[in-house]
Amino acid sequence: MMKMLEEAIIYATIMHQGKVRKFNNIPYILHPIEVAQILSTMTHDEEVITAGILHDIVEDTDGTLEEIEKRFGKRVAAIVSSDSEKKYEGMDRSATWTKRKEESIRKLKNTDDIGVKMLWLADKLSNLRSLAGIYSERGEEVWKNLNQHDPNMHCWYYRSIAEALELDLNKTGAFKELIKHINFIWPGTFDSEKARYKKYKEVSVEGCKVIGHGAKGKVYRYDDELVIKVYNAKNTYGDVEREIALSRKAFILGIPTAISFGIVSVGQQYGAMYELVDSETISKHISMNPGQVDMYAKMMADLATTIHGIEATGDSDFPDVRDRLRSYVEGGLAHMDDALSQKCLKLIDSIPDTDTLVHGDFHTGNVFLQGGEPLLIDMDRISRGHPIAEISDLYYFYVVLGEDDPTVIENFMGFPIGTANRFFDTLLKNYLETEDEGRLNEVKEKASLLCYIRMVNKLYKKGEPQGEKKAAADRYAEKIRQLIDKIETLAF
Repeated sequence: MMKMLEEAIIYATIMHQGKVRKFNNIPYILHPIEVAQILSTMTHDEEVITAGILHDIVEDTDGTLEEIEKRFGKRVAAIVSSDSEKKYEGMDRSATWTKRKEESIRKLKNTDDIGVKMLWLADKLSNLRSLAGIYSERGEEVWKNLNQHDPNMHCWYYRSIAEALELDLNKTGAFKELIKHINFIWPGTFDSEKARYKKYKEVSVEGCKVIGHGAKGKVYRYDDELVIKVYNAKNTYGDVEREIALSRKAFILGIPTAISFGIVSVGQQYGAMYELVDSETISKHISMNPGQVDMYAKMMADLATTIHGIEATGDSDFPDVRDRLRSYVEGGLAHMDDALSQKCLKLIDSIPDTDTLVHGDFHTGNVFLQGGEPLLIDMDRISRGHPIAEISDLYYFYVVLGEDDPTVIENFMGFPIGTANRFFDTLLKNYLETEDEGRLNEVKEKASLLCYIRMVNKLYKKGEPQGEKKAAADRYAEKIRQLIDKIETLAF
């Protein structure tokens, strides 16, 4: 161990020679040495600690990952790479600050390597120790000397990192110290209890039946009285807290929703526990009783009417649903056809501004029946805006998802595409209170436009699509072109 670390210290000292820390003019090499020391309190893994010594070589010197790999091995180089921001040559670092931080946080959230997470914790803790010391002396003047002058953006950055690290490293002294410094500089960012010893209740869903699923996780029947929503691995403790807070607000406003009474850890993921006795999703009921699909469609239409009849005037905690629709355009279609994407954005921007609540992930897999009454538990996408967004979500789940492959809907909903299509048609008739085919088709066209935009975005989520996925994106873009000139407004 000593041989690799000693070599890393000598190499890093040479590479950082002449460089000093921004605030106190101490030799820069003291920072990576401090990072290595923090890492040594969490692990004895020689490669992780070595990566701590070398973590700023690529970002702040002429050193390369190739040289690090040659000297210290692939894993050390991979860990260093995770904490190295992309260089935007010729561009001012102030102008690229937000982009660089967003890219870095995405890398952190997508890693399963505990060594990477430890390095991030050690590096950011070392930086915050220095920042907190200077902040205690200079106060708000400190931000003037940084590439990003807005303290709220720095708060967002460190909060996002802490949330991404919490489940794996919340028991370490380094994590608790990180929270302490964040709360010192930005009071109230985290519950102060996070800076103390806390062990989340650990539960297992092994052998438990999946009874529902949504955009952010699966719902398991834990026992006769309890269910657990297990969030996808990329969701942080803050994401779970936010959904529970929104659920409470929605409940107060009149949406029938269950409130979680506890956050738990399920392996390397978070879970929220709910008391739901003898309940099943409407999807399950339809799969067992397909002949009653019209009854369940009317029940969902009534529930949608209830939700859309509620206003959250002036409540900024509920985001504008148009932001989500815009993100679909910007995440997919904008990469294919700028002129077409601008037309779509203009149409979305013209949707009337309203404080009407929309659920955002409204489908039968997210609605439970308890005592014959519907109950929502998936509230992470609740927002405010025009109901066309909700109708397009429904059309997406029950029609468009199955256009190329009908089994997609069957696997997701638990019943065949024919039943799904009938469900949507019946729901829409009940929701709009009409049998007029012209009126129904008008709304379907508006919903389908947003659906195809969403499908393109889905295909671009992991980068430029290739092969069959690229062909599918082209088909959806063509459908958008055919619809965009026919639709003057998305409102109905």
